[in-house]
Amino acid sequence: MKSMSFYLVVFFAYATTTTVSAQNVDWPSYGGDNGSRKYVPFDQINAQNISQLSTAWAWESVDNATVAQNIVDGNSRAVPGSYKATPIVIAGVMYVPTSLGRVVALDAQSGSERWVFDTRAWEGGRPANLGYNTRGIAYWSGNGKERILFATNDSYLWSLNARTGQPDPDFGDAGRIDLSIGLGREIDKEEYGVVSPVLVTNDKAIVNSIVTDGPSSLQTPPGHIRAFNPETGELEWMFKTIPEAGEFGNETWEDGSWEYTGSANSWSIMSADDDLGIAYIPTGTPTNDWYGGKRKGDNLFAESLVAINVNTGERIWHFQMVHHGVWDYDLPAAPTLVDINVNGRGIKAVAQISKQGFTYVFDRISGEPVWPIEERQVPQSSVPGEALSLTQPFPTKPAPFEPQGISDETLIDFSTELRREALQNIEQYDYGPLFTPPSLRGAIQFPGWSGGGEWRGAAFDPDTGMYYIPSASNPIVVQLIEARRGREEMGYVRGGDRSVAGPQQLPLTKPPYGRITAIDLNSGDHAWVVPHGEGIRQRIIDMGILDPGPVGTIDTTGPGPLLTKSLLFMAQRDGGRNLLRAFNKTSGEIIHEFDLPLPPTGTPMSFIINDKQYVTIAVGGGEDARLISMGVP
Repeated sequence: MKSMSFYLVVFFAYATTTTVSAQNVDWPSYGGDNGSRKYVPFDQINAQNISQLSTAWAWESVDNATVAQNIVDGNSRAVPGSYKATPIVIAGVMYVPTSLGRVVALDAQSGSERWVFDTRAWEGGRPANLGYNTRGIAYWSGNGKERILFATNDSYLWSLNARTGQPDPDFGDAGRIDLSIGLGREIDKEEYGVVSPVLVTNDKAIVNSIVTDGPSSLQTPPGHIRAFNPETGELEWMFKTIPEAGEFGNETWEDGSWEYTGSANSWSIMSADDDLGIAYIPTGTPTNDWYGGKRKGDNLFAESLVAINVNTGERIWHFQMVHHGVWDYDLPAAPTLVDINVNGRGIKAVAQISKQGFTYVFDRISGEPVWPIEERQVPQSSVPGEALSLTQPFPTKPAPFEPQGISDETLIDFSTELRREALQNIEQYDYGPLFTPPSLRGAIQFPGWSGGGEWRGAAFDPDTGMYYIPSASNPIVVQLIEARRGREEMGYVRGGDRSVAGPQQLPLTKPPYGRITAIDLNSGDHAWVVPHGEGIRQRIIDMGILDPGPVGTIDTTGPGPLLTKSLLFMAQRDGGRNLLRAFNKTSGEIIHEFDLPLPPTGTPMSFIINDKQYVTIAVGGGEDARLISMGVP
């Protein structure tokens, strides 16, 4: 078998051609490539034949029978939610994980099973945060070996023989490593796990983590990033997202808070420039998400994009998007590697979307912002013991892709009556611009903790420099209460009201409630914005309001985009229909809608085998999770 580098060469060899006629073209990593572009340079499925799109094969998850039995047994905690996995394809074989922690190899052309391996991760109990949830796996080859690397909800890193599905006896302890060990402090394993794919680059297997967002104490697991040897499982390096005494950034954790504070983890997808040997790590909020009085200071490297030397684990550069975060504004999505031309200057750049609705763009070698990012004054907290940063960073370009803050610019205005009722509904809370902090009275946060941007990420077209971002936003209320019942040391935690009603059961804010934004990263300008879905359009019309047109669906956790040579694919549940849509990349116009049998839940991917292009997507969840693979005659 050929090495991973060969498949990447095959994949990118067609990046500048108009039509691809290759026998096989793989999808070798979660985002299509380690730059997370979600792009394929072929267009066998195109605007002229998309109406002929049909199901080539469907595969029912091997979890379904187990979940059904768990329901019969009354074990409702062992039932997963949405099936969020995106498969990879290597040399005609599709590899995909399941929500309960199995790994499956399928014939990519027919969907028939080749092998199944069960890590039995689900038997370890319900994982932290969102429960049974996995998004992808990784492939490594070297020294005549081919391996599938899978990090599980129950904190193990597995290495499986790609041909047989059996654990590699030379990797770790009989094929696996316990990721809960070696973080520099003892942790509660119930508060720690992995949902995102391993990042394989330059013969390193880089692993991140999830950490519980609802801790019972200040002392939660740290979100350190680790690289392992993909052949032996030996630890190569560890980058500490919460630096220890004497390390760069430690001074941003005042009063010794670095010793007990946890999280600052990278729960989303990571990216890498394989040629430069740099990994790009997006991180999240430290414990506790909503109150920082017990961790004063800016708290590096929380809510930052960190560029790391993949060979040594050393920090090359970083940028912190939120200083001393109390909004749960984790960086939610994979950084996207983009080659752009700004004012006649070619730049190897990295673009990072955020829950706030910002797109930050940096030179990916130096870390210098492509366009200025300004530190601006933000509202301060009235909560006892809290000490927020006086300023937060605001990109000057591109413009935000989501509305920000509660104001005349964002509040619903279909009619004077509806607006008056909306104003009455928000009177009891604090509200204002972006970064209005949590309060004892309760503060409206818009966008809320689920974005804005989310884990589904964005897609980049290397031919045009266009960046496509699906997003949605919904306001939330963050009300702080004094911590009690054994959690007193935490000071304040989220409680009380958590949402604010809109008028007459309508949303509080103006549409669109979900959107797709196309940004020209060569200029930093928005090219077009369209509502993502019809949404509640008909309900608005039935209320006697003038037809507003499509208003977009409030879906902050739906699938991400897939970009081909000629089309933009997006999937969503909209108005009772489960749809895969094909859009015109230039205008945002819907070209075709394909009905799916279940709600789409995973980001779609595409590949070519035996000269035929397929688009594959995960749908459903619970006791009915499937993969659907589509093509044209």
